This record gives sequence, structure tokens and C-alpha cells, in this order.
Amino acid sequence: DMFGVVIVTRDGEVYSAGEMDYEFSIQSVSKPFTASLIMAEQGPKSLREKIGVEPTGLPFNSKMALELYDSRSVNPLVNAGAIAAVSLVEADSEKERWEKVSGNINDYAGRKLSVLEEVYTSEYETSWSNRGIANLLYNYGRLYSDPEEALRVYTRQCSIGINTKDLGMMGATLANEGVNPKTGKRLIEAEDVPELLAIMATAGFYDESGEWMYRAGLPAKTGVGGGIVAVVPGKFAIATFAPPLNPAGNSVKGLRAINYIAGELGVGLYGPNTEE
Repeated sequence: DMFGVVIVTRDGEVYSAGEMDYEFSIQSVSKPFTASLIMAEQGPKSLREKIGVEPTGLPFNSKMALELYDSRSVNPLVNAGAIAAVSLVEADSEKERWEKVSGNINDYAGRKLSVLEEVYTSEYETSWSNRGIANLLYNYGRLYSDPEEALRVYTRQCSIGINTKDLGMMGATLANEGVNPKTGKRLIEAEDVPELLAIMATAGFYDESGEWMYRAGLPAKTGVGGGIVAVVPGKFAIATFAPPLNPAGNSVKGLRAINYIAGELGVGLYGPNTEE
């Protein structure tokens, strides 16, 4: 029954209601921010060529997508592409890889976050599907580190504890052209933000991303921990937390709340959306 909603402006102003401070696992909401780390280190071209930017139209954990598409990993917001993104981080050891991934997410949130160790242990011990994906990617030459190392770092990334305000700040950093409104630290070049938001718009809601853009018209990312962050470029971010999920893995209350707010404020990228 928990529910929280936060708006963080590009100037760092925070408007909130409900559960703003309760920590939950970030899960797939982490994916675009690690993708941004690749863009910051190697540029958008590397992300496009070594992972891909096309939506799969299939569930986020699909192994069939690896066989259907020649690029295999397809995009960094599904599990295959996100594991590949972790493997692309420039690092000489697993420790350095994790420190870069976690440090980047900390910088987006504007504070030091911790891993929910029970979540990590549970997910890693049962990650047979993701382990299969990692090994297939490695077999196809689309993984860029040891598969088990990439899997461990990816699973720890998804197990980071975060709250709704943190998600809002992360989204507001993208709304502020890559600069965290709280710390003033630049995390991605302004000219690279549009490419990242484009990926969020086309694949942020998994296999119902088209439905989401039709209704809300905002680049966003969801996670099975119950979190969603949506970005209004140049203005603010909207973040929500509500655990109950629909069959696609997206928060039911969260998507309805953001859709409503975006409609009331008329901030959809293509104009005010009127679809109920």
C-alpha cells in the first residue's frame, strides 16, 4: 500500500507527497544511468555500436531477443544490454568496475547509497536466467568482461537501496542537461543527454513503451522494485514509488500518477496528451 511521488526541478526544488524517504531496491531504474557512464567514458557512438539502441518489443529478460537480433544485446535498458553496459565500463578489476558503477549512481542521487545485501544475495543466488544471458552475450562477442564478473556487478547495481527523492534528483540531473542540481557536478555532456532520453522514451517501459509514450509522452525508466522516474527535459523530473506491478513489470500507481501529472501540466514532449 506504500506510495510516494516527488517532483524535483532542474534548480533542485523538491515537491513531494507520501513515502519520500523509504528505501527500496533501484532495480532497472539504474540502467539508463550506467548507460550514461558509458557515454561519458566512450561517447554515444560506443553505446550504439557495442550494445545497440533499438527496443526489442519483448519482455525485459527475454533470451529470444538475443537470437532474433543480429546486435544481440539490442539496447541498454533491457537485461542483456544492461549486463553488456556494465561489462563495457573501463576497469581493470571487478572492484574498480563496481566502484565506478556505484559511484556514478551516487553522483546522480547526490548522496552515498548502499546495497541492500539481502536483495543482492537473493537475486544473485537465483540469477540463472541472467547468467544464461551473460554467457550467450560472451559467446557472441557482445560482452566485454568476464561473464560472472559482469553478472555480479550488474546484480549489485540493481540491489542498490534508493528512495523516491533520490530518483527525482537523478531524473532532475538529466532534466538539467547532465548537471546534478544539488551538487553542481556534471555527469554527462549536455549534447549527449538527448540520445539517452531517446533510449528511455523508446525502451524505458519495457514492452509497453509505446503505450507509455502514447499516454504520457515523457522519457522514463521503471524498475520491478516499484520505482519510476520520468524526465521533462529542461524543467523537472517526476519520480514515484508504489510496489504493485502490472504484467509488464511497471508500477501500476506510479504510471497512472505520472501520466496524470504530465497531462495536467501539459508537459508531454509532443504537447498535452488527452488520452485517459
